[in-house]
Amino acid sequence: MTYLFDSQGHHIANLIGTQLHAPIGSNIGHYLEQQQIFIDMSGHYLGEIILENRLMYNRSSLHRSVTYGNYGNYGNAGNYGNPGNYGNIGTVGGFQDVEADWL
Repeated sequence: MTYLFDSQGHHIANLIGTQLHAPIGSNIGHYLEQQQIFIDMSGHYLGEIILENRLMYNRSSLHRSVTYGNYGNYGNAGNYGNPGNYGNIGTVGGFQDVEADWL
């Protein structure tokens, strides 16, 4: 299990295997290893990991216009706790925080 954070260091998701889960446990997306991206539950580009553990949206990603299909809902993974704030990384060129509407 890997904790994922936004640019401000807020805990926004957990990666469990290839499943992306909200901090409260609900399945919110999937990791596509070949493309090294995350897709949401509708199969649309959600973001990617940069700087080890930051889930960020690449504004110039070629994957933004692709629909990858529905990979199913893997249910609730449970709450893995709050790791606290990981620290602010500031602005990263070409990237923005993901729309974490599940928070």
